[in-house]
Amino acid sequence: MRIPLRKLRAKEKQTQVHGVPNYMQLMQHKNFRNIDKVTYGRGSFVQLGETVEPIRKLNNQYFVYVVDNYFKGKPLSNQLQNKAEDVIYFIDIDPHEPTTEQIDTLRDEILAKKGLPSGVIGIGGGSIMDIAKALALMLTNEGSSTLYQGLNLIKKEGVYHLGVPTISGTGAEVSMTAVLTGPEKKLGLKCDWTPFNQLILDPELIASVPTDWWFYTGMDTYIHSIEAENGILNNAFSLAYGEQSLKLCREVYLYDGAGQTPENDDKLMVASLMGGLSLTYSEVGVCHALSYGLSKILEYRHCYANCVIFQHLGDLYPKGHSEFMQMIEKHNISLPKHLSKEWSEDTITKMAQVSYNLTHMWHHAFGANWKEKVNLDYIKDLFRRM
Repeated sequence: MRIPLRKLRAKEKQTQVHGVPNYMQLMQHKNFRNIDKVTYGRGSFVQLGETVEPIRKLNNQYFVYVVDNYFKGKPLSNQLQNKAEDVIYFIDIDPHEPTTEQIDTLRDEILAKKGLPSGVIGIGGGSIMDIAKALALMLTNEGSSTLYQGLNLIKKEGVYHLGVPTISGTGAEVSMTAVLTGPEKKLGLKCDWTPFNQLILDPELIASVPTDWWFYTGMDTYIHSIEAENGILNNAFSLAYGEQSLKLCREVYLYDGAGQTPENDDKLMVASLMGGLSLTYSEVGVCHALSYGLSKILEYRHCYANCVIFQHLGDLYPKGHSEFMQMIEKHNISLPKHLSKEWSEDTITKMAQVSYNLTHMWHHAFGANWKEKVNLDYIKDLFRRM
């Protein structure tokens, strides 16, 4: 019989070590730097130029823009408020997610051409947010970004960086992680210098998101909020953010009035921010661990991979799964099934190995003794459900 994770979490928290809950012995109190400043509101994007003007005096007095290629030739590309000395990169993030090679190449090119910039401005979805954060760090750190995939490996503070999300749900705009796929692993650059110095949250910018990606990215914040809640590392702080994020997600995707409306765009942008903070002070779980494997080996986009996976995790996250399936039906979303029939045993094994190495996620989901339940065979069986 499979035990829902919420019951395993409750059992873990009841375990005492010297009078203190065992899960508290296994974690450090999180002391994370957050976003320095946030501008929120419809039309707030027009404040970009004046926001960064005081920063222009730093370093070689120019900005690097990294912008989703989707906006090239569209009205937004003429509203960047850039100056002649600035450098603009329109980056195509389909079908690949950010890579260590991509960041290293950008860094080397920028420094060779114009030296150290005043800062980096990222405008786009979650992948662009991660590129902007990683680039800002690597502009001041030597060597390949593969050397810094992990926790607190960055040696020097990066340059100023500002994020303008144009799609909501990933939480990348507030996360202290810049997720990169390298030759050996998919893992983030994670440290106190990763979060943006400034965000501009303008709900008008997410109005043009296609319905399927509006769903996939929104479900990312829904799923990681569910996972943050259902694990041993949650706490009153993470739960407060997560509960509000889930409430807003249900209003956007499930309840009466759900759908792509201006009011719901406002809610989704806030839900994404709060969901990101929830997982920062807690952790993600089984779905995200599997998603990393699917993304690394088969190059599935992260948000889409989460949705493909979560439809098969009803025994682990029963309430969240039930609502998720209702949301799929409500918005006529079609997700593939029986994918594993096309996968070789070698492919499944490689995905399982990537997922298994995300020990912090399995620990959060199943507790300190997670290895008693989770091994390569268990993870391979999860992939075979798909």
